[in-house]
Amino acid sequence: MTEAAIPAPGYPVVFDVEPQITGRNRLTVAFRIILAIPHLLLVGGPGLALGFGFGGGGFGDGNYWYTFGASGVIGAVAWVMAIISWFAIVFTGKHPKGLWDFATFYLHWRSRAVAYSGLLRDEYPPFGEGAYPVQFTPGEPPETRDRLSVGLRLIFLIPHVFVLFFIGIAWVVTVIIGWFAILFTGAYPEGLYRFGIGYMRWSLRVEAYALLLQDQYPPFSLD
Repeated sequence: MTEAAIPAPGYPVVFDVEPQITGRNRLTVAFRIILAIPHLLLVGGPGLALGFGFGGGGFGDGNYWYTFGASGVIGAVAWVMAIISWFAIVFTGKHPKGLWDFATFYLHWRSRAVAYSGLLRDEYPPFGEGAYPVQFTPGEPPETRDRLSVGLRLIFLIPHVFVLFFIGIAWVVTVIIGWFAILFTGAYPEGLYRFGIGYMRWSLRVEAYALLLQDQYPPFSLD
């Protein structure tokens, strides 16, 4: 069994959000989808984005493998680069640094955008780099790439895609509940808030794995 098939503790891809449960901005929450449109077009929305689409969808519609949020314009470029990286790693065992850096840039930006559009923070996220109360770290590039796991990456992704599909449906329900809760009480129910962070953490780990930033198999975990 390759390294890609064994979940490892202390996964190198890290995502976390500085909690903002109470004292929420009801006005920006009410119009969050509209406010988030520029980021949605560029880096996609919350959910597992594994492909080239620019709108939400499901399995097998021809534009992307599976997504709730799609990947946006920059994400589409990142996925094209991932294909180039796939060939480079399979044939040379190396991930071109420029392609690695671009995928990291995309996920760094995306992590902030999905936290905002998913109601985890009220501050408007920067376009690209900039200070924001969200932590995303892709980990260090693997010193030695596992060519077999890279070659079979799509197959290894299937269990996560299947599980996250159902967890994502539950997450959408919690966001709707959270949206109403914030509008009426000014607070996001803490349990639902923690669940949202966990879902995005899991999704971003899988996206980083799909973009070939890591060879360690992502854990099936919200933690």
